Amino acid sequence: MGEFSLQEAMQQFLKNSKFKTYIQAIQIEEVWEQIMGKTVAKYTDKIQIIGSTLFITTTVAPLKNELLYQKDTILQRVNDSFGEKLIKEVVIR
Repeated sequence: MGEFSLQEAMQQFLKNSKFKTYIQAIQIEEVWEQIMGKTVAKYTDKIQIIGSTLFITTTVAPLKNELLYQKDTILQRVNDSFGEKLIKEVVIR
């Protein structure tokens, strides 16, 4: 039996656990500013992951329009941030 660090053991557990999606849904709120920048994060009212869909809510019309044009970029940045193809669709509300 090999030895694992606590971090490696937790990563293995989460990788195979149903809790993984819940944790990633919480993490997106924490990394959103790093992914999209302070201005976008400031005017984003709500961001959440449900299944494999990222929902972004904002009441700022110009931002909503800009985010609609950047859907593919957002999808790639979020997936790169998590190191896997977590998100398959981006919905802007």
